[in-house]
Amino acid sequence: MTESRPHTLFSFGTLLDRRVQTSLFGRAVPTTASSLAGHATRPLAITDASVIATSGQDVHLTLERRIGSTVEGAVLRLTDQELAAADDYEVDDYVRRRVLLTSGETAWAYLDARPLCSAARIVIVGDSIAYGRCDPQGGWAGQLAAAHIASDETSHRVFNLAVPGSTLADVSEQTPPLLAPRHPDTLVVAAGINDSAVPLAASATDGDALPHISGHLDSLAATAQRYNARMVVVGPAWLDESRTGDFEGLRFTVERARTLRATLKTWCEDRHIDYLDLWEPLRDQPHLFVDGLHPNAEGHKELYRVLSAGYC
Repeated sequence: MTESRPHTLFSFGTLLDRRVQTSLFGRAVPTTASSLAGHATRPLAITDASVIATSGQDVHLTLERRIGSTVEGAVLRLTDQELAAADDYEVDDYVRRRVLLTSGETAWAYLDARPLCSAARIVIVGDSIAYGRCDPQGGWAGQLAAAHIASDETSHRVFNLAVPGSTLADVSEQTPPLLAPRHPDTLVVAAGINDSAVPLAASATDGDALPHISGHLDSLAATAQRYNARMVVVGPAWLDESRTGDFEGLRFTVERARTLRATLKTWCEDRHIDYLDLWEPLRDQPHLFVDGLHPNAEGHKELYRVLSAGYC
């Protein structure tokens, strides 16, 4: 009986070495020449002794985004066990994510574990916190844009398309037609607390948004993949429930926000999507809020400090 090889993995480095394959998988595995457009490679120093011993190299390659460039490589056809072995081989500097190959086939690839480090053109979608409400400097998104563009004014772009009041349902519906003219390689989905809100009016018919979160995220992931963009989900920040009260006809609670956060983290883990958690920086620090929901300028600085860990 032919052994099932359900996984396709794009490689451009040491995993194509037959000696490495034999060490990891016990034999050379089936491969097919392939390429990945919109990317280039850069060196990454390796310090893990076992990986250096297997590959014979202390510098490997990692991917970065670059319009007009193409990385040549091959697709490896792997079993469950072989994919797990490849995961164990890759150091913590890499994570396994989905990419769209030049052929139109989707495959796994090992990317930089810092999800914003290899980005060039970033689109941010989300709600009022991502929009930068209550901070004249544009909030964490504005600080991210300033740092990203300053690092390469020729190629780097940040497009903040966040709209105050948006839910993930709104974002999943509104985002697809906005991406084409911006040529994004990274889609940052700021999943704020609006999806955790409960309408105070007894006549409200919108229902509970929490059970529908996964469906909206699945839609956004499919949109990102069409553009070969890496999707990065930014989770909700802590809120000061004692100050929210009746907020524009909505009720926000820490319990509901925690449920949203857990749902987002589980969804990302199950689908190998990057998740950046903004809960802890503001937890139990009400002085960093304007109204219990929206961070002030100092609060946004704290959020950016965490987000910048996903940067270079």
